[in-house]
Amino acid sequence: MSYSIAEAARRSGLSIDTLRYYERIKLLDPPARDTAGRRAYSDDDLNWLGFLTKLRTTGMPIKSMREYASLRRHGVASAGRRKALLVEQRRSVAERIAELQGCLDVLDYKIENYERVEQKVLGIEPGMEEISA
Repeated sequence: MSYSIAEAARRSGLSIDTLRYYERIKLLDPPARDTAGRRAYSDDDLNWLGFLTKLRTTGMPIKSMREYASLRRHGVASAGRRKALLVEQRRSVAERIAELQGCLDVLDYKIENYERVEQKVLGIEPGMEEISA
């Protein structure tokens, strides 16, 4: 199956400009061309774009993504280095999740505190709001 650049953009969630940019910076191999010379993206291209999108979502820098893409072209000989890049990115994501969990804990504490304040101001004792509902 092949897809036009517009269809590849729609399916990947990326813009046409982003697809061209990824090709220009060598994150994406140039797609095949149809008989009219237009880009024809394959399912493999779309799967790769999906993976690149996940890497960007994790905050992986473009420089590291480019290294990964370059290594990918070398096949299994580069598996160790590609794995190392992903292990490092996973560590970074885990640290960010822990940081965000700490932020979430603070927000939960503050929200609960404001709920207690609101109940006190309104003269509602804990558990009373359930009785009147």
